[in-house]
Amino acid sequence: MKKTNLLMDLILRKRNQRQNAELLQIQSPNSIVESRYVKIGGIDQWVTIRGEDRNNPVLLVIHGGPASTYSIFSPLLRSWEKYFTIVQWDQRGAGKTFTRNGEDGYGTISFDILTQDGIELAEYLINKLHQPQVILLGSSVGSLTGIMMAKQRPDLFYAYVGTDQNAPDSGNLAYRLTLDALRAAGHSKGAQLVEKMGPDRSKWNRKDFDKRNQYLVKASQDVPNMVMDLILPCMLSSPEHRISDIIDYFRGMSFSLHHLFDALVTFDFSKVGFRFELPVFIFHGDKDIVTPTALAKSFFDGIEAPHKEFTLIRNAGHLACFARAEQFLEELLNRVLPLIADTNNKTQKR
Repeated sequence: MKKTNLLMDLILRKRNQRQNAELLQIQSPNSIVESRYVKIGGIDQWVTIRGEDRNNPVLLVIHGGPASTYSIFSPLLRSWEKYFTIVQWDQRGAGKTFTRNGEDGYGTISFDILTQDGIELAEYLINKLHQPQVILLGSSVGSLTGIMMAKQRPDLFYAYVGTDQNAPDSGNLAYRLTLDALRAAGHSKGAQLVEKMGPDRSKWNRKDFDKRNQYLVKASQDVPNMVMDLILPCMLSSPEHRISDIIDYFRGMSFSLHHLFDALVTFDFSKVGFRFELPVFIFHGDKDIVTPTALAKSFFDGIEAPHKEFTLIRNAGHLACFARAEQFLEELLNRVLPLIADTNNKTQKR
């Protein structure tokens, strides 16, 4: 059935693009709709800014992957734009930023460099939109860059919101949960691969890592499939992405993973630390087996912050903010937005 749906997405691509283009139109008088290259870290990087009122709080989305850009999901977040100015950023080595600069226009890509790029972008947004701070939303691999940004420059952010949150795993819990999930889904080849890889991430290789993730995506049950139900349909129906952009999407992913693989699988959370000087929220899919929910909760429990909250997104796996965009928006409105209003009121009274 999924293959048939994908075939229909291909056949109806132009129609779906037109429908999404209509959906994405914003006519309100104080709106902002921009899609362009911004000079960040010395290179042109693709940034989209969308919202019905430019005075609303800014929500800066740090995509995962590596290099899996989230601007393709803009139609799914259209309802968010009534309350927030949503910023999507194709990071160094990703998407349209990769298209602009090619493989030779970057030098080395590292989490430290992505973090500095993200901080520079946040400063740009604060100045451009005349906002005191922005909300930082880090998803999947972007949650690593996100916590680094939050740790280094808490003054720039109202709060850090993590989703599909990567987390430390000293007890090899992810290894056991991955095996359990693959066996429960009947993916014996996937389970055999994970057993062969073993729990020591420092010994993993990229080829096995890619295969493992493919098996995990297939093993996700009773939740939207992150590839077949989210990424591919949204990619094909995005009015801002041509076929060449889609090709570069995957080229950028391969290019970025080449640079970031070792740092990704051996990421040292202790170097970032667990004490944050800003509010921390984690909104996590209750059935996420890619970045296991139990690990995200354990990470949250170890965090020290002036305010923190953990919330499960119901019936969601990986990419929870897109799979269940309406519940995710409710959590932002009910938990994060009041905190921002309170922060701004205290600042005005000083």
